[in-house]
Amino acid sequence: MLDAAFRQWLDANAEAIDQGQCDPHQVLAQIAESQLLRVGVDPAQGGSGGEITDAVEAIAAIANRSLAAAFVCWGQRAFIEYLLQSPNHALRERLLPGLLTGELAGATGLSNAMKFLSGIEALQVRGRPDAAGWTLEGRLHWVTNLRKCGFVVAAAIEDDAGGSPFVLAIPSTSHGLERSDDLELMGLQSTNTAALAFHQVELGRDWLLHENAREFLPQVRPAFLALQCGMAIGLARRSLDEVHEHLHGRLSFLEEHRQVLKDRLDNTVAELMHGLLEGRFQSQPAALFKLRITLAESAADAVQLELQASGGKAYLNAFGEGFARRWRESAFVPIVTPSLVQLRAELHRQAAGA
Repeated sequence: MLDAAFRQWLDANAEAIDQGQCDPHQVLAQIAESQLLRVGVDPAQGGSGGEITDAVEAIAAIANRSLAAAFVCWGQRAFIEYLLQSPNHALRERLLPGLLTGELAGATGLSNAMKFLSGIEALQVRGRPDAAGWTLEGRLHWVTNLRKCGFVVAAAIEDDAGGSPFVLAIPSTSHGLERSDDLELMGLQSTNTAALAFHQVELGRDWLLHENAREFLPQVRPAFLALQCGMAIGLARRSLDEVHEHLHGRLSFLEEHRQVLKDRLDNTVAELMHGLLEGRFQSQPAALFKLRITLAESAADAVQLELQASGGKAYLNAFGEGFARRWRESAFVPIVTPSLVQLRAELHRQAAGA
């Protein structure tokens, strides 16, 4: 799925992207140049066609070489999906072309909103309605793909007038919108990840993605989570491939373990793709939560098996650089919102109420 030039660029820059030694602007530019942002988008809207499942595979292909780059792609592609599912056609026509070419960065600021949907957290941005639109106050603590040269971020907004929460697309040019310095992360540093503060940000109704967050969020949640799953899928596949290389075809209990993990991964991915195409995750979110948990665990197990197959080499800088990055990446997968703890808590709550 990745063209040769993009594969080579990722392989040459994976460590630099992870450690913040690569210009973050280049990450999104390279992804866009590869045309992967157009996957799963109708050709009539500037895409290359296919289904959302193809977009999941595109993110997995990037994560196979760099989870940080896949994280950027997820943010951009998730925002594109919000536009595709928004009833605001004028907004889609205005923003989509720049998002598909990477000229505009799209940030999925709906992590807080997804936790709100499950009753885990209150919305962190509030909007006071007026004749022209709203005045916004609040903060988003962790948002990826906030490119310094310009971005648009999605956020769910609590209505100060007592109406339904709603979802806005907020441009970086908005007066009163403050971007923090990049967060100092353990890895994934060239991802333009920062916090946003809203100080009397005035925004018109033409930036409305959906007037009812409680209706829109369950609608986009399957794509939000499935695209996120692409990161775990790609990482798990890469580590299992590395195990195979280390074993040089030798039969051993490690090879048997690798095959068990591969079968579990393949079956889980097949179930994810089938559920997406059927559309059943909108009415059965718990099934998607369970798949997300299984895929995160599969990635962790695959990286652990890679360590066992490579032995002491993994701890030598000359040989283990890629492994050390994948180890850090595997530690990130369980805490991406919604985290595995939050998903398990929600499943427990649903089971208790059944």
